[in-house]
Amino acid sequence: MLAAILASGLAVGAVYALIGITYNTMFAASRVMSFTAGQLGMLGGVLGAMFMTRLGLPALLALLATLACCAAIGVLTEIVAVRPVLKSLDQHLYVLSTLAIALMIQQVTAIAWSTEPQPFPRLFGIGDGGPLDEKFWLPLLAAAVVVGGLELLHRHTLVGRAFLAVAEDNFAARALGLPERNLRMGSYALAGAIGGLAGFASGQLLLAFFANGAMLNFYGFLPVALGGMGNNRGAIIGGLVLGVFQQAANFLFGGVFAAVAVFAVFIVVLLAAPQGLLSRTAARRV
Repeated sequence: MLAAILASGLAVGAVYALIGITYNTMFAASRVMSFTAGQLGMLGGVLGAMFMTRLGLPALLALLATLACCAAIGVLTEIVAVRPVLKSLDQHLYVLSTLAIALMIQQVTAIAWSTEPQPFPRLFGIGDGGPLDEKFWLPLLAAAVVVGGLELLHRHTLVGRAFLAVAEDNFAARALGLPERNLRMGSYALAGAIGGLAGFASGQLLLAFFANGAMLNFYGFLPVALGGMGNNRGAIIGGLVLGVFQQAANFLFGGVFAAVAVFAVFIVVLLAAPQGLLSRTAARRV
């Protein structure tokens, strides 16, 4: 039983962590908390299942098509819901604009796909439903790939350093001649691909279900709050801890009481550390 709790908890936690990184990637470029992060994760599962079951694409091509579609939706979100808000004096309106896009994505998916959970095809056929089944380790593998890829991007490429510059101070980056708008669009495309990968890797675990978007929006935000805004390593740690705690609470208390336990611990942690457990105050040279 302990092995099953750990396997499912770490897998679900990895999905939450990836959605948290999606939040962070969009926030870093625009200082906007886009509520489409969970919907991108939902689309990763739905589009992956659609490409493989209805169109008959092999898994690799289905993955690439899913990432491309989710990246395009990320760019569309930046153009339609974020860019107009950044030009407005009432920049808090992003709450309404990104939420509207998220609701539209959810309803269109329900109409075009299904309102019932649909099975996601097995990718490798490894495992027999036990703790080593592929549905448990695929999300962990996806999280490791994303974290490693982001580290390489930010540390060893000019584009990655430009992303960091815009995240640190977009006004200064613009003054230095960096294409701030294009970099913001690129960040949203990257966030869309990360969210799509999260949904694709967890398709066998969460199924292809239009309602997963709202669930991932809520639980994907918790690692961000626990780990500190913009801290991807904190999101990974927070997501894994959250997933294991949630699955243990499900086993001990049941679904409804498990949700109460999760949010009770979340509130206690935020009261003790409002900036997140792993947040750091940035030192600036003046």
